[in-house]
Amino acid sequence: MKLKSGCREEYIRRHEAIWPELKAILSASGVRDYTIYLDPETDTLFAVQIQEGEKSSQDLGENPVVCRWWQYMADIMETNPDFSPVSQPLEEVFHMD
Repeated sequence: MKLKSGCREEYIRRHEAIWPELKAILSASGVRDYTIYLDPETDTLFAVQIQEGEKSSQDLGENPVVCRWWQYMADIMETNPDFSPVSQPLEEVFHMD
């Protein structure tokens, strides 16, 4: 995912106050241990989440709370026409437990 230029602090502020109902939806859908990293040189975001089942947070776009969050974030990050964050799945090339 990618932030718009100059929006780093606002992105962090909004996530520090993430909506409890959004966290509940993510947990109920099986998303666990969700971390977002930021490359400050490129404003690229890298999200890692452990998920139970087949759905990730990107698959929850039919939920009205998730849609509202995406719209809330659309002014500070690159989005698709439905306001979901533009994201690029990455290929795992190494993993160690």
